[in-house]
Amino acid sequence: MKIAVYGKGGIGKLTTSCNTSIASARRGKRVLQIGCDFKHDSTFTLTGSLIPTIIDTSQSKDYHYEDVWPEDVIYKGYGGVDCVEVGGLLAGAGCGGYVVGETVKLLKELNASYEYDIILFDVSGDVVCGGFVVLLNYADYCIIITDNGFDALFAVNCIAAFVREKARTHSLRLAGLVGNRTSKRDLINRYVEACLMPVLEVSLLIEDIRVSRVKGKTSFEMVEFQPFLNYVCEFYLNIADQILSQPEGVIPKEIPDRELFSLLSDFYLNPTNNERENKNEETLLDFMII
Repeated sequence: MKIAVYGKGGIGKLTTSCNTSIASARRGKRVLQIGCDFKHDSTFTLTGSLIPTIIDTSQSKDYHYEDVWPEDVIYKGYGGVDCVEVGGLLAGAGCGGYVVGETVKLLKELNASYEYDIILFDVSGDVVCGGFVVLLNYADYCIIITDNGFDALFAVNCIAAFVREKARTHSLRLAGLVGNRTSKRDLINRYVEACLMPVLEVSLLIEDIRVSRVKGKTSFEMVEFQPFLNYVCEFYLNIADQILSQPEGVIPKEIPDRELFSLLSDFYLNPTNNERENKNEETLLDFMII
């Protein structure tokens, strides 16, 4: 199963990806996480370091891919999760999507991609670059990370359009949204009412999750020394369980930009019209969570 994790930059894709990878491994699955961001830090909390990237290794081999072995590019991470970092070209020197495609091709040639039950792609926060959409060619499911803000939901809508377009020719489905770092979810609820899609989980703004990233550790590693954080791990185990159940998923139909602006801004411009919605917020969220 191949999963592509998308979302606005800085929304929490790295943290969600690493912890979901470990959660899947805890369920007995063989997991490979592939970081597809120029910062090449997707697997930092899994390995405790910035591992050499595909670009680094290719350069060291003078781009002779026949001299590259699995151990040159795949590194062991915490919880038994294997890790790969794609890396990036110099600024303005090429297309990141091309590098991602070459990485998938290389892993296939090494027969590495067939050794895993789960391959999770943590994708760059650039949600309008066509190059990064290429990952959806290889994915079975897309997960989108969001918060309760307009910018993040605008990105969700863009990614929903990508998924719809790719689903025409590939067996791709949107598994659902993961709400991250949000104390409210009124705008998320309003969006998924208009653009029907499941909500896998919604997490509050939890300081311990933020600190885990700063410390370079996953929540699962931190809980070994701070058992009270177990409730955080349950959040990611729930996401993993839903994905491992191979949900039917959806092909979303994005909302036109002007309609999206109106939909979200109207919520606050006309608060009296939304009092009943606020009262029923918990009921609606329970209904949407699968």
